[in-house]
Amino acid sequence: MIETHAHIYSDDYADDREEMLERAWNAGIQQIWMPNCDHATIDSMMALAERFPGKCLPMIGLHPTYVKDDFEKELQIVEDWLSKAQFIAIGEIGMDLFWDKTFREQQEKAFLYQCELAVRHNLWIDIHSRNAFWETVKLIEDFGNSALKGIFHCFTGTLEEANKAIELGFKIGIGGVATFKNGGLDKVIPFIDLEHIVLETDSPYLAPTPLRGKRNEVAYIDLVAQRVADLKQIPKSELIMATDHTAMNLLKK
Repeated sequence: MIETHAHIYSDDYADDREEMLERAWNAGIQQIWMPNCDHATIDSMMALAERFPGKCLPMIGLHPTYVKDDFEKELQIVEDWLSKAQFIAIGEIGMDLFWDKTFREQQEKAFLYQCELAVRHNLWIDIHSRNAFWETVKLIEDFGNSALKGIFHCFTGTLEEANKAIELGFKIGIGGVATFKNGGLDKVIPFIDLEHIVLETDSPYLAPTPLRGKRNEVAYIDLVAQRVADLKQIPKSELIMATDHTAMNLLKK
C-alpha cells in the first residue's frame, strides 16, 4: 500500500519512531508520503527522506494553519528548498477556516502562490481544506490553470463536493474518518469511481475505529483500506491495487 499523507516526523513519535516505521513496513507499506507544515518541520522530514530513499517521500509547502503575518518569509523558504532538493508535491497547502479566520487573506495569497510554484515545477498539490471547501474551489477556479492537479487530503465532504473536486482534476484522499460511525463517507465512497481515490492516515491524527482518539500511525491504513473496500463491496486486495495505481500516476505528473 501507498500511504499518501502522514506526518511521521512528528514529535508524537519521538519515543518509538523506529518501532512505528517497522510496523508500517511489516504491514506492507511500500511508500509513505510526507506533507510539510512550515520551516520547523523541514529538517526532520528531510532526515527521514534521506534515511529511507524511495520509501519516505517528502513534499514541501506551508500549511494554512501555519500562515501568519510572516507568511512571505515562509514561502521564500519553500521556494529555496525547491531549488536544492527533490519533492513529490507542494503540500500541504490550502485553506483552514475552522480554528481562526484572522489570516484568511494571507491563507488565500499563500495558497495561490504555492499553486504557481506547483505549476512552475511540474508538481501536484496536496490540499488541506477544513471548513473551506468551496472557498478553496473558488481559488482553484480563479487560478485557472488546468495543469494544476493533486489530492483533496482528508476528504470529509459530501458527494457533491467530491464530484466537484474530481471535476477539477483532483483525487480524493480517504483516511480514518471513513471508519467513523457518523463520518458521512458511507454516503460518498460507494458512488466515487476507484480511479479517484487514494488512501491515507494523516498520522498522528484521526486514528480509525476502533482506535479512534488514540495516536494514529501508518500501519493503521489497513483499517481504512478494509472499510473502503467494504463500502465499495470489493476485495481489499482489489481496492489496494486500484488506489496504489492512482497514487503512482500522480508521481508521473
